[in-house]
Amino acid sequence: MKEVIVNINNFKQEVIDSNIPVLVDFYADWCGPCMMLSPILEEIANEHEDIKICKVNCDEEYDLCEKFNVSSIPALFIFKNGSVYKQALGYMSKEKVLDLFK
Repeated sequence: MKEVIVNINNFKQEVIDSNIPVLVDFYADWCGPCMMLSPILEEIANEHEDIKICKVNCDEEYDLCEKFNVSSIPALFIFKNGSVYKQALGYMSKEKVLDLFK
């Protein structure tokens, strides 16, 4: 499954209403750790049909960042059944990202 760019207008449809677990990556284009994490998330999106990867650009979606109290990036939020299941901050390996779903 391809990564999905989300914003305030499609967040509910893509994340809250999803019937599979969703990882939301709050990122910025200028953020070094975000750039390092991006290919890992893309790989997970391509390998796991049962996981949806969504990306929120913090420079463009301030309201979403404020809603979820994002003050440091990359910030990863796992949603299951429309609610936040787990959160993590910073760069992490593919294995650690996948462990967030357990």
